[in-house]
Amino acid sequence: MVEEKFFADRQRLTLALANECAAVLHAGIKANGQATFLVSGGSSPEPVYRELSRRPLPWQNVNVALVDERWVEKEEAGSNLAFISNSLLQNEAAKAPCLGMKNAAATPAEGEADCERAYQELPRPYDVCILGMGNDGHTASFFPYAEGLDDALDAKSEKLCKAITAKQSAVTGVHTERMTLTLSAILQAKEIKLLITGEEKLKVYRQALLGDDEQEMPVRSILKQGLKPVTVYWAP
Repeated sequence: MVEEKFFADRQRLTLALANECAAVLHAGIKANGQATFLVSGGSSPEPVYRELSRRPLPWQNVNVALVDERWVEKEEAGSNLAFISNSLLQNEAAKAPCLGMKNAAATPAEGEADCERAYQELPRPYDVCILGMGNDGHTASFFPYAEGLDDALDAKSEKLCKAITAKQSAVTGVHTERMTLTLSAILQAKEIKLLITGEEKLKVYRQALLGDDEQEMPVRSILKQGLKPVTVYWAP
């Protein structure tokens, strides 16, 4: 249930994905009065967000929400909320409400219940979810062999949010404490779009398709879940 959309260059990918997201969000607003847009951090989707931010949608009716977050304040390095604020929530899209994950709790585990309550308020099904992938095969904050990963990958879970402790070797920097949407939550999106760029990530993606060990390469939980179609976007 994986559809591949490969492009000759990143500019074409950016325009195509921005067009598709705008169309899905517009359709959601037309049908339900509002739409929910789940967004990931990372360098690959940044041009898409900047392009999308200029689209004349009724952004005040688009609920933007993070897929995952490092347990840092918005003012600290590595904050996905800051990244989304500086890339997507600009121009026309500055009017969109945005739900972050970091709260006043000292740790993700202590903040999990409050995060869950906040996300339970979002309209479902979500309209579109943007995911990325790391060179280690992680997506969202599903990191290889992370503490809490089994629970996060339970497709039958009723929970939307899960605290994750990533292993130091799997991440860049020191932010191993994270919050993530669960696989169950991601599968409640009408459209799941996995965005990767560059030859190295293409090799990782192809390796993920060949195996079944989700602990080794958690992106397999998205690619091989068999419940919802996934569209993979790639450009060199």
